[in-house]
Amino acid sequence: MSSFGPAAILGLCLGFMWGTGCSLAIMYSIYLGGYRKAVEESLLPAKSKRFRETLKRIEARRTQEAAESAPK
Repeated sequence: MSSFGPAAILGLCLGFMWGTGCSLAIMYSIYLGGYRKAVEESLLPAKSKRFRETLKRIEARRTQEAAESAPK
């Protein structure tokens, strides 16, 4: 361990933290950009075809789950 050197271990730790932090920051900015776009599209008066189809699938799944969980 002493031949490896404390400076190398410190550099490894700092490099790992820096790389992890940068990748998390990039992923968070991508997430926020997508979230912002989704909110903008949901507020439009005319909904897109994809939005309407997804909404239909969600409603179908909810009714199916409600029917399955209903007492028999």
